[in-house]
Amino acid sequence: MSEGALERDTSRRVALVTGGSRGIGRETALALATDGYDVAIVYAGNAERAQAVVDELGDLGACARAYRCDVSNAEEVDACVKQVLADFGSVWTLVNNAGVTADGLLLRMSEDDFDRVIKVNLKGTFLMTKALTRQFMRQRGGHIINVSSVVGVMGNAGQANYAASKAGVIGFTKSVARELAGRGVTANVVAPGFVRTDMTAKLSDSIIASYEGQIPLGRLCDPDAIANAIAFLASDAADYITGVVLPVDGGMSM
Repeated sequence: MSEGALERDTSRRVALVTGGSRGIGRETALALATDGYDVAIVYAGNAERAQAVVDELGDLGACARAYRCDVSNAEEVDACVKQVLADFGSVWTLVNNAGVTADGLLLRMSEDDFDRVIKVNLKGTFLMTKALTRQFMRQRGGHIINVSSVVGVMGNAGQANYAASKAGVIGFTKSVARELAGRGVTANVVAPGFVRTDMTAKLSDSIIASYEGQIPLGRLCDPDAIANAIAFLASDAADYITGVVLPVDGGMSM
């Protein structure tokens, strides 16, 4: 997981981004690097793609490293966070973005599909946040930004497991915000609508058109729109914002 000590400017803050090798996670890592962050990206399986993001971050002047980790596995999460802290010295911003889907109507949804989505999307957010909580409390500051979904606010047919996991992320974040506010730590949620990612790329044109018909702005958004919202919540400009759900959904949830 580690390649030796990093030589970095310790005046730069450090962000840890899960699901950082593609889509919203990749764009978030790039946005944070542009804002002066060094970045640790956590990925599930594709080391080549993760390294490509690390290279992009380096081109932006950031010190970056990739870590392979199953966020639903407590031992792997604890080992990953321990290594990130050893390599970078601290983490100021945590972005819990890693997520999976296993869509299906309730009558046909298997217990395994329900459990897997809950484990990655909700339990993974819990494990990674818990692993860094002591660090945040010790430094008396930091930002926790959890990626939920408009589906966690509104629900969606065929996504009972995904909606439950993302609604859980919202409740979890609000509780964390209350627990850690006294130590100067903020915890917020970004709730994307339908975003152009690898997940939506698998959908047919007719399904995409039906989704666009539900969006007041009439179009899916690109991942950088979500990344920009996350970067704002990770900035000093958002230091007095905690416990909020920021929809980036083209008006779907209004």
